[in-house]
Amino acid sequence: MIYLYYGMFLSSVILLFFAYKQYNTSQNLINSGIKTTAKVIDLIKTKDDDGYMYKPVFEYKDKNAKTIVFESPISSNPSPYKINDTVKIVYAADSDERKIISFWGLYRWTIILLSIASPLLIIGGGYLLYSRG
Repeated sequence: MIYLYYGMFLSSVILLFFAYKQYNTSQNLINSGIKTTAKVIDLIKTKDDDGYMYKPVFEYKDKNAKTIVFESPISSNPSPYKINDTVKIVYAADSDERKIISFWGLYRWTIILLSIASPLLIIGGGYLLYSRG
């Protein structure tokens, strides 16, 4: 039974590491990336088990005035954007990394990983601390 708690604790440490890594990636992109404005040019409608989801497609010009088009990795219903809305984005000049400048756009994976790691850390770590005493 104790192996279960060791597994939970170890899993939480691994998830915390990746959450920290995702946080640092976002911070580095904010600090060294290029900020610009993107325009919503389309909403891709996809069928889901719960109905329809909408995925925004953005367009912006990079520092070389080249037009870049990209799809958001997030689909939702209702769509948070309408066609012709503008959003602030940050992108890396030397890679395809880009993120929407919003709390969820920048820290989505950090929050998800922390939400999974926290209960595992509390249960696994708490049991291991309690069993030592």
